[in-house]
Amino acid sequence: MRSLSAFFIALAIIIAAVVLSKGYNYKFKSHHTLSVAGSAYYDFTADLIVWSGVFERTSMDIKDAYANLKTDEQNIGSYLSSHGIANNEMVFSAIVIDKQFQPTYSPEGKLTGTVFKGYKLTQSIKIESKNIDTVEKISRQITELLQSGIELTSGEPLYYYTKLADLKVDLLAKASADAYNRAQTVVKNAKGHLGKMINASMGVFQITGQYSNENFTYSGAYNTSSKNKTANVVVRIEYALD
Repeated sequence: MRSLSAFFIALAIIIAAVVLSKGYNYKFKSHHTLSVAGSAYYDFTADLIVWSGVFERTSMDIKDAYANLKTDEQNIGSYLSSHGIANNEMVFSAIVIDKQFQPTYSPEGKLTGTVFKGYKLTQSIKIESKNIDTVEKISRQITELLQSGIELTSGEPLYYYTKLADLKVDLLAKASADAYNRAQTVVKNAKGHLGKMINASMGVFQITGQYSNENFTYSGAYNTSSKNKTANVVVRIEYALD
């Protein structure tokens, strides 16, 4: 009877040792992984242009300044319409009123006060259009309005892409595939086996002008000054090695 009890005790000890051994090996065995970076880029052309200009009038009488500015607004609108801009593509801002003062000084150069010089009324015009060539031409020729006595300051056109969300999804898919292909190349040449994906992280999208020397930024570059652009994204993926 004692021998039977000793047998079961010994068996229990052996089973416990095996279980503990397997647990130890599982806990402390090394997990080999491979981290790779995949990238994708795409050259594209903007499909939306945004242009703005500023015009102003100054007068000692605010009513005169306002009347002149409204006349300028009508003339600018007519000019843009005659050059192919639709009414729903142009937006005139609210008028900004600024009182102008000129400082006065004593013979000794000390400030003695100010003299009222009139009211300056400022307004802006903004165009958003997919007709890029037409708006580019207008932005260069808008100074023709000077012949009508309209002092309009033209800004630089800004270029955007309205299908950016779809482009991002497509680039992510291509960058992920590139990372996978790189990982497969590494393990194949090293006579290894690629396992499951463990972790993945996406970098920021970088949109720069084509053939430019713009630098990527931590928060992501977003070029609006170039009509022709390049989008770039990088993903980092970690795989297990079987």
